Amino acid sequence: MNKVLLIDDDVELTTLLQEYLAEEGYDVATGADGRAAIAAASCNSVDLIVLDVMMPRMNGIEVLQRIRTVSQVPVLMLTARGDDIDRISGLNLGADDYVTKPCSPGELAARVRAILRRARQPTGGNSDEAIRAGRLTIQPGNRTAEWNGRPLELTGTEFSLLEVLARNPGQLVPKQDISKRAFGKPLTPFDRRIDVHLSSVRQKLGLRADGQSWIKSVRGQGYQLLVD
Repeated sequence: MNKVLLIDDDVELTTLLQEYLAEEGYDVATGADGRAAIAAASCNSVDLIVLDVMMPRMNGIEVLQRIRTVSQVPVLMLTARGDDIDRISGLNLGADDYVTKPCSPGELAARVRAILRRARQPTGGNSDEAIRAGRLTIQPGNRTAEWNGRPLELTGTEFSLLEVLARNPGQLVPKQDISKRAFGKPLTPFDRRIDVHLSSVRQKLGLRADGQSWIKSVRGQGYQLLVD
């Protein structure tokens, strides 16, 4: 049974979401501020954290930043409708996805299922066979990655995206294909999640000798992992 931690100071909403997720088969705990999320992440006691952005004392963006210093546990952000700044900030800091409030319990449960599925399943191919693409080595079975022989710290979503590119080294992979293989769903108009997550991966890989990124973006088409 997957353990989910809901962090939101809206007691009524938290109770509603907790009851719904429990009926879906999750072991659900709740908290009203970010300290519980940081503590849970520090001791690896949950499989996923649902984190509201607007909270007292320490907002969700600050909490996520603290979480990412100690853990790569999947995080689903709850953001205000139309607040693109919070969404992009959350994705840049390593959030796996976001849901805008007010949200239906069904939508939240669907996002939770998708994130947990990505966190435990490879995006195709033999899950026991290592993928080597230039300086990158990926182990789909245990979802670990190395760059130049050193561990690469990735969120679950970042890993899924990089795995898709690593299975097609040196080739342009259309964004629609990346979305279907990494997220299990078609890309929707104005969805920037792939762009933001891969921007974070770029920073972790560093630059080539020529000063260019190892992940090349072809405007309006897709991405390519360079291997030489």
